[in-house]
Amino acid sequence: MSMNLTVNTTAGDANAFDPASVQVTGAMSPTMKTYYNTELLENARPRLIFSQLGKSQFLPAGHGESVQWRKWNTFDKALTPLTEGVIPTGQKFGQSAIAVSVQQYGDYAAISDRLNLHAVDNVILGAAEEMGAAGGETADTLVRNELCTGTSVLYADTVDANGVAVATPEARYELSADNNRLTPDVVNKAYTFLKKQKAPYFEGGKYVAVIHPSVSYDLRSHPDWLEVHKYAATREIFEGEIGELHGVRFVESTEAPIFNGGSLYTDEQAWLTVSAYASNDSTAAAQFGQTSAWKVTLKESLTAEQAEALVGRRVQFRDASAHDLAGSGEIVGATAAGGLVWLAAEPPVVLSGASGSEDTLLPGEGGNAENGPCAVYGTLFFGKDAFGVVDPEGMGMEMIIKDASQIGGPLNQFSTVGYKFESAAKILYQNRMVRVESCSAYSGTDEAN
Repeated sequence: MSMNLTVNTTAGDANAFDPASVQVTGAMSPTMKTYYNTELLENARPRLIFSQLGKSQFLPAGHGESVQWRKWNTFDKALTPLTEGVIPTGQKFGQSAIAVSVQQYGDYAAISDRLNLHAVDNVILGAAEEMGAAGGETADTLVRNELCTGTSVLYADTVDANGVAVATPEARYELSADNNRLTPDVVNKAYTFLKKQKAPYFEGGKYVAVIHPSVSYDLRSHPDWLEVHKYAATREIFEGEIGELHGVRFVESTEAPIFNGGSLYTDEQAWLTVSAYASNDSTAAAQFGQTSAWKVTLKESLTAEQAEALVGRRVQFRDASAHDLAGSGEIVGATAAGGLVWLAAEPPVVLSGASGSEDTLLPGEGGNAENGPCAVYGTLFFGKDAFGVVDPEGMGMEMIIKDASQIGGPLNQFSTVGYKFESAAKILYQNRMVRVESCSAYSGTDEAN
């Protein structure tokens, strides 16, 4: 059985189990291991932005892999007057439970003995620092991905040249880079939503939002933000906090979600053009595990790799006659032969494919793609205890270093530096959080994360 383990060496990469790769180092002291573990934790901690905002739930060792949060059901108001001498019916009382199981994650890098011996810089320390950064980002992104399943969504208002809101989009694909940015008024709407849902405040009577730097650029450039922060300096409570507006404390993080699918076809041509369109293809639908599949023949030819990459992508539909976007849908199948794609549902616009027609399919994961892929950003607003994060005993972020005498094979040829941890997060109250989707001055260049 062949094995493959990448080892970082003085000359590049090597396979530890390849006889052609020949690379002796002494054992690492416990003191050094403790030092490097500290490096990992110190580098991981500043990146755990989302975890600091959740309700921490300790999971003791020996108590299984699952955590359950329980909450009491609420009572309705008693607005009907009592009848003299008559016992009222009363209300039922109970509770609901939300459960989640922890999963284990981790990664490592292998360092050759020669690289460790001859490198000018401390390779093990460097690897520990970078593993700490990667571990923190991994843990934070896992929490973020759970939060992105939230069902409460607001879309940034469409504003005119004077900054006046003229429309409220109803879907992500309607957002454009120039007209749908996060403004103080949209922040106020998010605050009002949480307030109306009776979401409890964090410390200091405020809600908290996690915002991407590309979006905070727009918000901090707004006159209302500048005026609020001209004289007052808010006391930072959370790691990464940048300021406050309309009762919301903002925490900046590059891990705030970005939705942007990229080109459908090539870097030079992001879209696909319709040659012909047919109604439901029942045979293909069964093949793709769908109840329906609407067939589109493309003018462009597809390679097998391009066809495979299209499956699961969302697309926007642009009507040739009006040149307007009209909804979005999902590609459930594609073949290189004949340049065919199948859509999960009937498009809300007729894709005729007539002679001279330019009905097109545009990238659909982000905002308005008329001029190419357009990044949309999710700013996540929270009330207290909107979600829970599991803290498993004995399985927090851990640095694992194996010196060459432990792991490096018969000739002690490499050491390894890595981390592992267990994690789980779960939304507890959908009405205590809301995701505001908007574009930015950087929507044309930022990629999905």
